[in-house]
Formats: sequence, structure tokens, C-alpha cells
Amino acid sequence: MCGIIGYCSKDTKASSVIFQDLKRMEYRGYDSSGIAMMSGGKLLIRKGIGKLDEVNRQYKLDKMPGQVGIGHTRWATHGGVTQPNTHPHTDCSGQIAVIHNGIIDNYQELRKDLIKRGHRFASETDTEVIPHKIEDEMKRGRTLQEAVIAIAPRLHGSYAFLAISTREPGKIVGTRKGSPLVVGLGDHKAFAASDSLALAGQINQLFPLGEGEVAVLSADKAVFYDSTGREIPKKAIKPDAVWSENDKGSYDYFMLKEIMEQPKSLVAAALQDKEIFTAVSLDILRAGQVIVTACGSSRYAALVGRYLFSSVGKKFCEVVMASEFQYFADSVNKNTLVLAISQSGETLDVIEGVELARQEGARIVSIINRPQSLLGELSHNVIYLNCGPEIGVAATKSFLNQLAVFYLLSFSMVHSFDMAVDNIRKVSRQVSKTIEWNGEEIARITEKYHQKNDFYYIARGINFAIASEGALKLKEISYIHAEGMPAGELKHGTLSLIEEGTPVLVICPGDYTYKETLSNAIEAKARGAQIIAVSDVNNEIYDHWIRLPKVHELLYPIVAAVPLQLLAYSMAIKRGHNPDMPRNLAKSVTVK
Repeated sequence: MCGIIGYCSKDTKASSVIFQDLKRMEYRGYDSSGIAMMSGGKLLIRKGIGKLDEVNRQYKLDKMPGQVGIGHTRWATHGGVTQPNTHPHTDCSGQIAVIHNGIIDNYQELRKDLIKRGHRFASETDTEVIPHKIEDEMKRGRTLQEAVIAIAPRLHGSYAFLAISTREPGKIVGTRKGSPLVVGLGDHKAFAASDSLALAGQINQLFPLGEGEVAVLSADKAVFYDSTGREIPKKAIKPDAVWSENDKGSYDYFMLKEIMEQPKSLVAAALQDKEIFTAVSLDILRAGQVIVTACGSSRYAALVGRYLFSSVGKKFCEVVMASEFQYFADSVNKNTLVLAISQSGETLDVIEGVELARQEGARIVSIINRPQSLLGELSHNVIYLNCGPEIGVAATKSFLNQLAVFYLLSFSMVHSFDMAVDNIRKVSRQVSKTIEWNGEEIARITEKYHQKNDFYYIARGINFAIASEGALKLKEISYIHAEGMPAGELKHGTLSLIEEGTPVLVICPGDYTYKETLSNAIEAKARGAQIIAVSDVNNEIYDHWIRLPKVHELLYPIVAAVPLQLLAYSMAIKRGHNPDMPRNLAKSVTVK
């Protein structure tokens, strides 16, 4: 879940480049950061806890001398948020430095063995075993590259790491297993990074590193090897210009920018290959069982997708939390189709479930946004969301585009792909109206309720998942407890929590769920709840009305999700929080 960057150049300001590239990966989430530079044949390391700018003010990361270096932003897994646990980590002699993304599952036994043989550890992290293992191999006469190749098979779990050594000061060596790593080349400069977005505008060639492959970087080139040490050719791909766009423009925060981009993003979601959608929809219909696996917002999109598959395609599917999927693996076989949903394509729980399913012969279709992802490599078919970069931690345009993709798939099952594309394009204009209509009302709701500690979101049918997604957004970025549930379940426990002044968000468009959902809202109001309705139909029982346009009943989730995103954003700002970087959360969850 951290960011790693390596840079080899003839540039005397290399540390400032590394620092700025780390800044580009701040959206991934982190709690500490550090840089190691090769300078005058020695290793210079500076690191600290807190935001990058805070660490830089204290340690001057961007002023470190040297032309070769590695930088890291850490999201704590093993060991607390302390300076000793911050990357980079070194060997006993302080001549080898390593940064690492992922988890070394067998680090405890490796650490015990190293300590028995006289190694001294300075941190509680799993990462620190790597430089000590490299140290042992280099003492045996191996080069840095040979040492990395030798130790990699002994590291169990997932990793992408970069290593530098004073013995080979002009070189960076990196490898990966189960975590992403890309190499980029520009004019007399070479990069390695966990995220290609960090390299935007600086490279003209991009090389995604394959599983188990090793890259050796110097200022003028990158050479690639397989896990046995055999040099291998790699074909460069041209960096996608769309993925170079990572600035906020005129907006204060990425989240607001990305909310406002959603009408345009939906149009991009409809730009799909009809043949791929036809083939995937036929695979879904033919499959003995269909399982959708996802986490967080993607799972709520999958719940809407399950309804669409049932309603339109008459095909039932099961939605399983990715973190729980492994416990259902016994029922997966060659007649199973797994739809794996992940904006980043890096979500470890999703990837591990997909790997298990593939071992059992299942067919894998992934719905992802990021190009060159691990999940894409594991899939038989890939459908892209076409969002472009989404920097804010809270999913906005990726969530809406996931809904659009499920809508397109469901109508492809009944040979109506073209009609569905047209409907998505039309509803993008309705999303614009939803944003335009509700700014003032959302501001009033925020002013009245921003000090409340509990919110409840209720809905029925296809809208239930949007209630859950709206609640997730509120708690993610404003730190208000929020709970989403089917409206009919309110009286089976949660109604006891409703008291005078409790805000209850009711998603009740004028569709087949309207009357029953309204009845549940009246039950809550009778217990003192303040009813905030999200609907195209006004009603006298509402205390606040967030207005929706009239659309087809299967498209209400798309228009209803947007004002709930705006409400969460507004609440976060009012409470003084940064909506782009909520505490304890990260954009790409690459650990369990």
C-alpha cells in the first residue's frame, strides 16, 4: 500500500526528482517516508514520520546529494509508525539499502535465523530481513543483482523491492512477486516505481515488470532478467497520455474534481468494444455459477450488478467479499465464472481469490481501471472502466463507471448493447443536472448535521447498495459513523437506535420501491428521525429533499450515488478533514 521510487541519472538534483515522484504517490496512503541516496561512494539516508512535506521540512529530503537513489512512503503493517520502522532499511554495515512494498510472510523465521548468525536489527518490520539476506549473499562474492536473484525464492508472500549498495554505486536492482513494479526510461535517466503515475511526463518508454523478473537500472539503460538470472528482452510500451493528468486543476481537492468529472467519465465508460461485451455476456450466461468478488465500493457496485443481471439477463450470481472468497473456494470449479472488480487491479484480497479460482479451472473476467495491473495479468478477459486517474482515496468516478459496465453487460445478455450505450450517454446528462440542482441543499444539510455522530442510510431493491455506498463515503472521509441497510431491516434492530434528531438518509426514487421505502421512512420519522430524502418525488414527510431527475428505474443508482458523494465531501470539509487522504486508509490495498 506504500509507494516506492528508484531513480538513476546524471542529474545532481536527483533527490528532488525522487521527492516529487513520492508526492505524486501520496494518494496511495502513507504514514512515514524516507530517501536513500548514493553520494561520494557512501549511503546517505534520511527518513521520518508524518506527511512528506513535514518530513522534508525537518530532514531536507529534496536537498540530498547524489545521482542515484530510492524513496519510499510507508503504510504501517509490521511495526508501529516510528522512525526506525520507516523505510529505507539497511544491512548491518549500512552499505545496502532496501525499500519494499508487500508483506514477507516468513520474515519471523528468516529474522530468527539471521539473528542467530550475528545480524543486528534496528526495526520491527518484515522488510528489514531483505537487506540482511542480500548482505549475506554479497559477502559470498555475489553482485547485487546476483544476490537479489538468490534471495527472492526464499521470500514468501508478496513483494516489490528496490536495492542499492555502496559496492555498486551507479546501480539499482529491483524485483517483484505479487506486487506491482514498473520501469521507465527517459533521456539519460531510468526509473522504477510501484505506480506508473509517479513517472508521468518524465519517461518515453514503460516496461511493466513480470512476476519474478529482475530489473537492473543505470543512468542510461535498464536490463531485465528472469528468476534464474538469464537476460530477457522486454518490449516497451508507450506511456498513456491520459495517465499523465494528475493535477487538481482549479479544484481544492481531487475528490471534488473527480465528482465533477463523472458526466464525462460515464461517456468514456460507454466507449467499449461490443465484441468483448458480447463474448463476456455469453460466458456469464453459459457458466454453471457466476461469482463476483470485490471489496469496499466495488462490492457495492457488484450488488447493483447482481440485481441488473437478474432483472435483465435472468442470470443469478453471488457477490462475495474478496477477503472471504478463499473460504468458498471449495465450490469453485471449471464451470465457474469469476468477475473480479478492482479499480487499481492491485487489491491483494481480490488477487489471491482469483489465483485460487484459476487453480480450480474457473474463467476469470476482471473489471479494472488501471492499465498494466496484476489482476489483468491473471484474467482471461479484461474490461476497462476508462476513468483515467482517480487520485482521491474515496471511489467516485470509478464507482459510477463500474455501475455503467454492469449495466452494459446485463443488456449485452439480451443483445441490447447498443441501446445500453445510448442510455448511459443520456444518463450522463442527468448526472450533470443532479450536481447542478443540489449544491445549496447539500450545504444546508451539512450546516445542520455536521456535528451529528450517527447517520443511517436506507433503501430497497436495486437502491439498497447505493445506501450502503453512501454510508461508506460518509464514514470514510468525514469520520462520522454511518450505516447503510435495506429499509425493510430497519425495524429488526436498528430502529432502537433512532432518537430525536437522528439523520436518516432515504433513497426512494419514484420506482417500484417507492411506497414501501416511504413507509419505512415514516416509521423512522415517528421515532424522531430527520428524513433526508434522495428522490425525484417530493413528499411532505421529508425534512430535506435532495432532488433527482426522472430516469429509468434501472438507472437510479447512477444518479442517486452522486449527491451522496457530494454530501460526504461537504461534511468532511466542514469538519476540517482532507477528503483526498482520509486517516488510516489507502487507495490501493495491497495487503491483507
